[in-house]
Parts: sequence; structure tokens; C-alpha cells
Amino acid sequence: MSDLDWLQEQLGVTIDAELLSLALTHRSYAYEHGGIPTNERLEFLGDSILGFAVTDFLYRENPDLSEGELAKLRSAVVSTRALANVARGLGLGDQIYLGQGEKMTNGRDKASILADTMEAIFGATYVDRGIDVARDLVMRLVGPLLTDAEALMASTDWKTSIQEYAALRQLSPVEYRVVGEGPDHARRFTATLKVAGEVYGVGRGHSKKEAEQEAAAAGWRVAAKRSAVLGAVTGNGHAPTGEAAADAVDGAAPAGAGLAVAASADAGPAGADLADPAGGSTGSARAARSGRRAR
Repeated sequence: MSDLDWLQEQLGVTIDAELLSLALTHRSYAYEHGGIPTNERLEFLGDSILGFAVTDFLYRENPDLSEGELAKLRSAVVSTRALANVARGLGLGDQIYLGQGEKMTNGRDKASILADTMEAIFGATYVDRGIDVARDLVMRLVGPLLTDAEALMASTDWKTSIQEYAALRQLSPVEYRVVGEGPDHARRFTATLKVAGEVYGVGRGHSKKEAEQEAAAAGWRVAAKRSAVLGAVTGNGHAPTGEAAADAVDGAAPAGAGLAVAASADAGPAGADLADPAGGSTGSARAARSGRRAR
């Protein structure tokens, strides 16, 4: 079985081999091979297919949610982090055509590359098989996140949540201090989140933005503990915002909050290093073009 056949088996859909190869072609590989076409046009198309499929589902399945609540759900599900996790589950990284530079810097596990390639595959599916098959593929791969509280937590734009929390509490400034270490081909970054001069979280990643997101995820955990709202989220598993957040940070779960995302005070979003206010680690947790990307 060829690599393309294996990937199509993982995807559960048959796509024209040439088109699928194009969807897997990162610009770094194209540059090193004489400027052949890249997957970026398919990625552009797939971004819209993804957004449409998820938006249509959310609109039809959640008649009682406001526009803002629907937008928060969509943002989490189609985020770079969410798509990258889907791609990792498929083993997609090993199938992407990368240049030598990206290979040397762990490009096969970079969230941005994985998410972009996932979108390109959605685009290729649409071009070859049409909207119905493409939408089915999107919902089969991404749809389960909508009912998976842990996955939603891992995909949330925590930097935005922290900003909203700080604004509601009138805490400022919100700052991220990022330090890089290691050789260029294996660079790692550590971000420290400070709110009003106090350490709220520490996070690590292969990029500055990834490290900041991880630090924000850890910081939200600390913020939630301080507000006595651990597990208090909106009805679909999101960190509360707006009026719901105002209720939450005052110690009351927002109306209709029926989903406890964290079962205990020791559980957190996977992939993030949790830090207590003094800066010590408290455990380990898991980690837009058109408004979708929390980069």
C-alpha cells in the first residue's frame, strides 16, 4: 500500500492522487524543487469549506445560542490547535512534503503546518468529490470536538480569554515574556504570562505564539481557581465571556452551564504547563484568516 493509499484509508475518502499530493506539498518543499505548485491555494479553499461546514452545523444544532456563543464555538473547533490535533491523530505529519529546513526544525509537528495541510485536504476533497463529501469529511474529523469538552478546552484561544478576564477584573497590564533556547534547527520557546505584574502561567512550544498560548492556558486555570469558578463554562464547554464571564468571575456559573470541563482542581487543558502565582509548576495540561486562527 502506498503512502497516499494509506492516508486515504485514514481519511475514509478517496481523492485523486495528484490532487492529494498537491495538498501535501508545503511551500518549503516546492521551493527546493524548482518552484512547483504548493498546497496554499487548496488551503485557501479548504479554510472556507471548513468554516462553512462547522458554521452550518452549529447554526442548525444550536437554535438557542447567540451569535457570539456560536462564534466562540466555531473559533475553538476550527482553530490551528484543534486542526493540528486532528492531523496528529491521522498521522498526517509524516505524509507532508517538506523542505530540508522544515524537516530539521520539527516541521512535521508544527501546529501551523499541520493545520494548513488539513485545510488543503478539505479543499482537495471539495475539488475532486464535491461539497457533500467534503462536508462529511470535515464533520467526521472535526465534528466530534463539539461534544468533547476536553478537546474544546485544548482548542480554546486562551490569550483572548485571559484578556477578557483581565478586563473584567480591571487588571493590567497583560504581558508575555518569551525566551528562546537551543540551536536554530531545534529552537524551543518558554513564555511567562504576567497579569498586573504577577505570574499566572508558563508555557512552552516550538514557536513564540505556541508558547504564549500554552502560558495563557495555564493562566486561565489560575484565574479560574482564584475566581472560584473551576469548571464553570458556557453550555458548550467554553471559557465564559461577556455577561457570562462577568457572572463566572464573581463566583457564579452562567445560566445554563451544564458542562463541567474540569473534573477536579488538578485537571487542566492538555499540553500546557500550569504555574502557580509564585511561578512554580502545578502540573501538566494539553494544548484567523477568517477569524479562525489563534496563532
